[in-house]
Amino acid sequence: MIPSAKREEPEPAPRRAGIGWRLNGAELWLDIAGALFVPAQSLLAVADLHFEKGSRMAQQRGNLLPPYDTRATLAVLAELLEVYKPRRVVCLGDSFHDGEAAERLHGDDARKLTSLTALRDWIWICGNHDPEPPARYGGRVMHELASGPLLFRHEAKPGATRGEISGHFHPKFGANVRGRRVGGRCFVADMRRLILPAFGAYTGGLDVGDPAIAGLFPRGARALVLGRDRIHSVGLAAL
Repeated sequence: MIPSAKREEPEPAPRRAGIGWRLNGAELWLDIAGALFVPAQSLLAVADLHFEKGSRMAQQRGNLLPPYDTRATLAVLAELLEVYKPRRVVCLGDSFHDGEAAERLHGDDARKLTSLTALRDWIWICGNHDPEPPARYGGRVMHELASGPLLFRHEAKPGATRGEISGHFHPKFGANVRGRRVGGRCFVADMRRLILPAFGAYTGGLDVGDPAIAGLFPRGARALVLGRDRIHSVGLAAL
């Protein structure tokens, strides 16, 4: 008897701490660093990197913060790329804090960024801070990307768009849940759309109850709050 060939099962996608989510039929993994991984597409998405926000603030207000935000953001991003090994990376707009941010990048940071974009299909989605992302660091520039059942854009649009993934709002959550204070950057999601937290080191946040976010989730949503070692899922009533 000829032995039957052993069926090889695909290896599961590598995962760090996070939580699974299903959006418009797609299985997603929400990483505790605030990134999104789509295993079936080998795609990693991050939002609102805001490279060189620190140097811009230094120009405007004096040296209030150490000017190392770009380096810190790149370090976390490089770690995620090493773990997930995505074939495609999508940056959901506002990757550069302003029109001169590209010129202010330190040489080491510029070389690091260029090395990261050279190894995979890298897509810069246009944002309101960077309507024309610089071409010098590689990658492709797009206003939005439709990929399978998912649609990636910078800012969510009101209406019944299904499978929409965006950034822009830098959502955050804060409340007492079961006697504990839960707060911080968060994903906000329902079955139609998902908003990513800001990934940049010096980015602020907008409360999920703000009308700009609440109006996108009239039937309620979940705040998926980034904790120290896990993501806390908190139900939100109609916002």
